[in-house]
Amino acid sequence: MSSSSSSLSSEKVRASHILIKHEGSRRKASWKDPEGRVISATTREAAAARLKGLREDIVSGRARFDEIASQISDCSSAKRGGDLGSFGRGQMQKPFEEATFALKVGEISDIIDTDSGVHIILRTG
Repeated sequence: MSSSSSSLSSEKVRASHILIKHEGSRRKASWKDPEGRVISATTREAAAARLKGLREDIVSGRARFDEIASQISDCSSAKRGGDLGSFGRGQMQKPFEEATFALKVGEISDIIDTDSGVHIILRTG
């Protein structure tokens, strides 16, 4: 008899994301912009509009999620194509966690706002 360990508390997901920081981001610097000059000059609206366009390119097949992440994302996960690995509840900012858990594997979220900036999330596991 096998016991299933899929209780809610131990549920894990795996995801990749693309983060674009903006003037409202908690930390206005990234690997791409160590001084935060571009980030500080970017409005939330501009960041979201750029991300929306990138999302359309990915969904339509004109671009690959991991390639865009590695070039564009303000998160250090960019060097892994945006891969954040596996995580459970309580490990990520709430809006990010809720969006990820709501996705099916292979789905890409709409624009998600957190204290870090705006994201799109690809659930991979």
